[in-house]
Amino acid sequence: MEITLEQLRMAAASAADRQARAREAAELIQAARGFHWVGLYDVTPTEIVAIAWTGKAAPASPRFPISQGLNGAAVATRQHIIVQDVTNDSRYLTTFGSTRAEAIFVVASPDDGRIVGTIDVESDRTNAFTPEDELFLRQCADLLTLLWAGRAN
Repeated sequence: MEITLEQLRMAAASAADRQARAREAAELIQAARGFHWVGLYDVTPTEIVAIAWTGKAAPASPRFPISQGLNGAAVATRQHIIVQDVTNDSRYLTTFGSTRAEAIFVVASPDDGRIVGTIDVESDRTNAFTPEDELFLRQCADLLTLLWAGRAN
């Protein structure tokens, strides 16, 4: 299923409760590019906490210290991280045993630039993420600031 970024913006800005909007956004991102799994996380001063994900199974670590994993590394550097083979990166924090590649895209507050969330995309294939995926996920991270608007961490 092809989605447009406008559909994602509409989902993030809808009147539904925040968790439902986040779940819909994760599902739209997954469907757009055929990703294996997509999770959205809140970033607090001390933790990274899953707020929504695709599929029925929760991630192995739905909450963890801000200093851990590829999510933590992305937040610390304020940069998106793409790891094409997680077995070669000691920062990888297992979400699913089948994950082979992971991409983390930080979501910054438009008000003060603080990192308020992440988009975590997982693949069951190594070298899964293309330059087109990266562009798409950057655009998603920009649009999804709506999910964190007005939320104090």
